[in-house]
Amino acid sequence: MIILIVDAQGGGIGRQLVLSIKQALPDVEILAVGTNASATAAMLKAGASSAATGENAVVVCSRKADIIVGPIGIVIADSMLGEITPKMALAVAQSRAKRILIPFSHCDTIIAGTETASTTELIQKAVTEVQKLCGAS
Repeated sequence: MIILIVDAQGGGIGRQLVLSIKQALPDVEILAVGTNASATAAMLKAGASSAATGENAVVVCSRKADIIVGPIGIVIADSMLGEITPKMALAVAQSRAKRILIPFSHCDTIIAGTETASTTELIQKAVTEVQKLCGAS
């Protein structure tokens, strides 16, 4: 089972996802792709099995992944202050992988119903979904 985590900007959400998934499922392979070097470094430091940076890495790794996890912006072209290119968003959206998207309302995207959920709660819900897909609920 290959879990791909995609993140942008400072990689804080990706870092938290790597830490939480590794804690819940220590033997899974976590592939981390950042849209920039800072995001990639944050996820690698958190314990990702391997990591890469940039548009082509998102495209290639989206084809290899069984599960893709990240903020909802990874499927919205030009989101995350422009770091998600149309090619990246399309690659994630068209991947055969199951996608677990964390619903953050920012960068001109408003997701109704998420106002009361904390980042910690949203990440834990994502980890629970990963565990279900990996058969370790």
